[in-house]
Amino acid sequence: MSQLRLDLKIISSIILVSTIYFAHAQDSPQPMKMKSAMTELWEPIPAVVTPGLPDVTGSTKAPSDAIVLFGDTDLSAWQNKEGHAAEWSVHDGVFTVNKGKGDIFSKQSFEDFQLHIEWMVPQGITGEGQRRGNSGIFLQNMYEVQVVDSYENLTYVNGQAGSIYKQTPPLKNAMRPPGDWNVFDIIYTAPRFKENGSLIVPAYVTVIHNGVIIQNHTQITGHTPNTGLPKYKPHGPGPIRLQDHGDPSEAISFRNIWIREM
Repeated sequence: MSQLRLDLKIISSIILVSTIYFAHAQDSPQPMKMKSAMTELWEPIPAVVTPGLPDVTGSTKAPSDAIVLFGDTDLSAWQNKEGHAAEWSVHDGVFTVNKGKGDIFSKQSFEDFQLHIEWMVPQGITGEGQRRGNSGIFLQNMYEVQVVDSYENLTYVNGQAGSIYKQTPPLKNAMRPPGDWNVFDIIYTAPRFKENGSLIVPAYVTVIHNGVIIQNHTQITGHTPNTGLPKYKPHGPGPIRLQDHGDPSEAISFRNIWIREM
């Protein structure tokens, strides 16, 4: 066969295949052209929440769907370890650690939540390191976000304000000076466990301190021991616990505490 005839045969084959392909393409359904409305979701419609407004002190009040754990009058939402009335001091719209009376616990238990809490180290506080305005916020009674005076007060970084105590230091030190109010906004996802007690998913927490992100979806590695390493123990919903650390210089005050279950 001459080269010319071979070339003509190849060309004829290509033409035949192309004809079959395009004929088939004309008969096959064509993909629908995308329109903007095709990626719009209309349901479910998010529930309306009325956000809280700042008061004259700059404190942001609870949104409409929040559970108020302390407004400005009493500690009825709290109890001591034995389940009796909390004995911390309420005064002038705030409450203060009553040294020696022990930790206090929210009567209600929670799992996943957004927690807003405001706290103040008293002006003129003395002491150094961990013995200077020390308290703590325990999520589900297990995992501590540290409260301590970290304004020009040196201590170990995984023990300063906003740390996941003895685990993760804060990304920044956003502490205000003694006598000024500090604000924590905490977004927390509880751990999940199998029926046999083994861990499925660890806890995660985000902490915003005075408008600054200091923990960004941080994995919590277990409970909060003072000595030893953290580990997980299976549990369900748990209360918020505020710590009576017992330091001579403690005197931490709290106000405007509210929580939103997620």
